Amino acid sequence: MIDLVSPDAAAKDRAARAAAPLALYIHWPFCVSKCPYCDFNSHVRATVDEAEWHRALLADLAHEAALLPDRRLGSIFFGGGTPSLMPPATVAALIEAATKAWVPVGDVEITLEANPSSVEAARFSDLAAAGVNRVSLGLQALDNDALRFLGRAHDVREGLGALDVAQRHFKRVSFDLIYARPGQTQAAWEDELARALSFGTEHLSLYQLTIEPGTRFATEAAAGRLTIPDGDTAADLFELTRARTAAVGLPAYEISNHARPGAESRHNLAYWQYRDYAGIGPGAHGRRDHLATFRRKKPENWLAAVARNGHGLESEEPLEAATRVSEALLMGLRLREGVDVAAIAAAGGMRVDEIVDLAAIAALPELIVREEERLRVTDAGMILLDAILPKVVR
Repeated sequence: MIDLVSPDAAAKDRAARAAAPLALYIHWPFCVSKCPYCDFNSHVRATVDEAEWHRALLADLAHEAALLPDRRLGSIFFGGGTPSLMPPATVAALIEAATKAWVPVGDVEITLEANPSSVEAARFSDLAAAGVNRVSLGLQALDNDALRFLGRAHDVREGLGALDVAQRHFKRVSFDLIYARPGQTQAAWEDELARALSFGTEHLSLYQLTIEPGTRFATEAAAGRLTIPDGDTAADLFELTRARTAAVGLPAYEISNHARPGAESRHNLAYWQYRDYAGIGPGAHGRRDHLATFRRKKPENWLAAVARNGHGLESEEPLEAATRVSEALLMGLRLREGVDVAAIAAAGGMRVDEIVDLAAIAALPELIVREEERLRVTDAGMILLDAILPKVVR
């Protein structure tokens, strides 16, 4: 299909993307064990050649940096897998390489995902010294039975100990919880959420349990051994979550993420606001100047590709205007602020009525609203987001 965006619109879009801060994602694929709900690109290996991975990640980063010259760097995110298992020296080297390749924007947000084990918490001081200034801690639950069900290796006491260490070493701290678990009542979740809010972190990621294909939980669900709460129960828990977090000053700024104003994840906002981001490491995705980039997924294949080619790229696919518009809408409508639908249409060389169904929007005033040039899903609509998007996005 021919991309019909006018040269003027394309030039303006390219200039706007180049002016926005770049986000860098670095994937560390290894975990101590595989959680039964997890469908991320994570792997358990008996041994890891840390020196080889150090060299390969730096090479993959250098390749991406050469293709994105003269950009400003707004954030770095170490994800996984379990990047708190990374040697702090490797973390430091990657931060140094990134901040030399691109011009840092102020106090660059540097986030690292961490498991809340005492072993990994012992690394927090070194990781902070390496340059990490924000940690995202995978607590997942504040109930020991729930942690066992979720396949987590830590218990509540160990998790809260790691949180305490994190709050002493990092300027910014977030943690994750999974709710809408089998048999979980509103009262139980309200108590658990109240405890979570008492720790004073600036950010919380609160996810409803979903059954992802290919996971152990999917096998259990297919066999009838696992049932998660029905839609009405899940909706009640979702509304309770939004009300309680907003009441203490951590409103939802995205469907599952809550923060004090100004403490939102700058890195994740780059995804949701559909800005360019570089992705390195096994299975990492990226968006580079209207190209979708994808690294080889299996760790051993990625390593071999880096040794052979100097990078771990598997593919670079041009994104047509219609695809870019669709992606921008699907990502941006997750945000409380919504999207500038007119700007998205213009960047794709289209009219607003060519990218969204205005009649469908008008028919759903309690769920999605158009306010001049902005399109926004309401609080009531967020729980139904997956059903709303196919109706309104063309």
